[in-house]
Amino acid sequence: MIVRHFALPDQADRSVFLWGPRKTGKSSWIRQHLPEARVIDLLQTDVYYDYVRRPALLRERYESCPLMVIDEVQKVPALLDEVHWLIENRGARFLLTGSSPRKLLRGQANLLGGRAWRREMRPLCLGELLDDRPSLDLEDLVVRGTLPPHFLAAHPLEDLASYVGDYLKEEIAAEGLTRNLPAFSDFLRVAALSSGELINYENIARECSVSAKTARSYYQILSDTLLGAALPPWRTSQRRMIQTDKFYLFEVGVTNFLSRRTPRIGTPEFGRSFEQLIWTELLAYRSYRRRDLELFYWRTSTGLEVDFVLADRIAAIEVKASRRVHETDLKGLTALADDGPVRKRQVVCLESEPRQLSDRHGKVGVLPWRSFVDRLWADDLL
Repeated sequence: MIVRHFALPDQADRSVFLWGPRKTGKSSWIRQHLPEARVIDLLQTDVYYDYVRRPALLRERYESCPLMVIDEVQKVPALLDEVHWLIENRGARFLLTGSSPRKLLRGQANLLGGRAWRREMRPLCLGELLDDRPSLDLEDLVVRGTLPPHFLAAHPLEDLASYVGDYLKEEIAAEGLTRNLPAFSDFLRVAALSSGELINYENIARECSVSAKTARSYYQILSDTLLGAALPPWRTSQRRMIQTDKFYLFEVGVTNFLSRRTPRIGTPEFGRSFEQLIWTELLAYRSYRRRDLELFYWRTSTGLEVDFVLADRIAAIEVKASRRVHETDLKGLTALADDGPVRKRQVVCLESEPRQLSDRHGKVGVLPWRSFVDRLWADDLL
């Protein structure tokens, strides 16, 4: 059992919405940490039909239950009215889990008016994996991915194929999120190929034979079903800046499977995968430790770029999938510091030992990826 960094709020009386893509480990975590909870699993068809026909069964059966888990709660939004009543009138505590908040957010469901906090469970992060496997192989990792069953699988590519198929069938087709499933399937591959790049809706639309408006709606589906997230640009600058969002898929194994890539160290494809690993590590850290942490990228119209800028320039991170970082690799970080003060500047790379380089603004840390992960989760990096 890989020990997760995720934890529920300390408040014993607080209900929680717990969102996370399928197979991120929500059910396993609940079985391990909440063995006393009563669980209603709406993926079970008989249970689903009971509650979709009569949501009041929740109140009738479990009025005095102190802790209840409703798994895949988005499947029966009417249950949230009963949850609301039980919280208000019986002091009940709920853990409401789901793989897609889209149906609730866009269907005007009862989101409990602040009575339940929101938390996310993400795929396995490097901090969790290094605790369990210090000799982690990055080349293998970016192919098999960081979803727990895929990471541990004997045949991860077959599992990835099933995962993508189940996502299209259960999240997209079953929820009626698009009428053109073949076009959306094409879009998934194009979105994977362009993951981590500036979004160009016209080019994406042309590749998928849909309109730019449809391409925008497809990206929104990925965001709403937690299969991807936008990275906005840093907009406060004296320079002329790029103002377009980047978009990353949520997990590197899924990205490479959809792209039909097997990245190897030294290739541009591995560089993109390595950058995505650092992005997902920052997202996991934000989800589990610093929920208010804002993330941006910084890029000038002339092409100078820094991969990640954290909060109000408390840190800037450039990702280089190389075994040796040179002074020329600091151009983006130097230009960012020209534009205004940056508290810490770091290059995350494949070198074996930490060191420092200098530019006209002072020291830049060169961190092997393992050192970066250790310092991040020790709250030392920020």
